[in-house]
Amino acid sequence: MTGRTAVRIVWSLVAAAMLSIAFAVTSLSAGTSAPPVRPGPPAAPAPRPAPAPADPNFVVRGVLPIEGPLRMGAFHWDESAAPAEGPVVITVDLEAQTLSIFRGGYEIGAAAILYGRDDKPTPLGAFPISQKDARHVSNLYGAPMPYMMRLTNDGVTIHGSDSVAPGYATHGCVAVPVAFARKLFEAAKLGDLVIVTRGKRLRMGEAIVRS
Repeated sequence: MTGRTAVRIVWSLVAAAMLSIAFAVTSLSAGTSAPPVRPGPPAAPAPRPAPAPADPNFVVRGVLPIEGPLRMGAFHWDESAAPAEGPVVITVDLEAQTLSIFRGGYEIGAAAILYGRDDKPTPLGAFPISQKDARHVSNLYGAPMPYMMRLTNDGVTIHGSDSVAPGYATHGCVAVPVAFARKLFEAAKLGDLVIVTRGKRLRMGEAIVRS
């Protein structure tokens, strides 16, 4: 075999290989494409979590046996029927002019109060205790506010007062007798809820809820 014949044979093989590659590429390009994927049915929305059950400790389970209306300046305190531990909730009824403290659903203390009137009313709502200061003095009025527990950022608090008597009012705060304020201060902690209403009466078995 001459060298020229061998070269022709090699070029023939190369050409055949290139034709095979070109045919394969053309076949892939012209072949049937994969069928489109049809979207399935829309996914069902995730179920909403069930509402958390009410805390049974926030139900009135016991009240103090107080006869007659609370006299201004007086208070009642009796923890004997209440559990030693449990969530503390303080309720204030401006219409009845009373404050009650519940622990584990049992009332352990109650007192008549002073509250804000006219141009400085005590706000209604639910307020967590955000600050406690046993020897607080008002920044605005320079008046002592012993056993202060802050409810709002603009100065509404629960505190002790020597003037819980008919004819007095506050600048929006809830004032209680000093001796009662001390017990309240010791029983409550930061974050405990104070619920201020007007005319809300709590009965046995009724839930203590935000209004």
